[in-house]
Amino acid sequence: MTIRVCVFDAYGTLFDVSAAARIAAEQPGREALAEVWPVLAEDWRRKQLEYSWLRAVTGDHVSFWQVTQDGLDWALEKAGLDDPELRELLLALYWELAAYKEVPMMLAQLKARGLSCAILSNGSRDMLEGAVDHSGVGLYLDAILSVDDVGIFKPAKAVYDMVGAKFGCAPDEVLFVSSNGWDAAGASAYGFQTVWVNRAGLPMDRLMAHPAHVLTDLTTIPELV
Repeated sequence: MTIRVCVFDAYGTLFDVSAAARIAAEQPGREALAEVWPVLAEDWRRKQLEYSWLRAVTGDHVSFWQVTQDGLDWALEKAGLDDPELRELLLALYWELAAYKEVPMMLAQLKARGLSCAILSNGSRDMLEGAVDHSGVGLYLDAILSVDDVGIFKPAKAVYDMVGAKFGCAPDEVLFVSSNGWDAAGASAYGFQTVWVNRAGLPMDRLMAHPAHVLTDLTTIPELV
């Protein structure tokens, strides 16, 4: 069936989640962070995801902003960085994450072909709107779909249901793109046509389904539709 809608995960897919720690580490007086920022960024992201999965399983839902703060607190403690000012700086920078360089052109090409484009994210709506506004990609998006509306994190089926409810499309009319292997697997099992953006060259996750396509970045997404 023909693709009608292209849906993107946000964090790590459209927006560079390591940017907050990297930018903070470049500021004067942040030598301690400069020594560990790649590990801190990785730990922060990993805990952010782990906490979202655990809360989905237990039904103890909170906002993605809360799990973002909780993940950062864990990562800062592991790094031995007890610095409230640094914590506030990192959280502020998370609202201004840069889009990957290929994102604007890729989205413009999809819109030129008449496709609807949307974000489907675990992110809180205000966080997503902040990132979209800062990056300037909002003019290419027809919707920002947040789990705020369903009260559970991906890969719960209720999250993927939001796409059909918004656009009136069948699952196989959707190209779903994520940098998270588990998210691509969940979307594949749901029935979406899927792309895993494997920027880090990681092994395929051993899960219930595999993505239809694996790419190293988003540049060639328009060629798939």
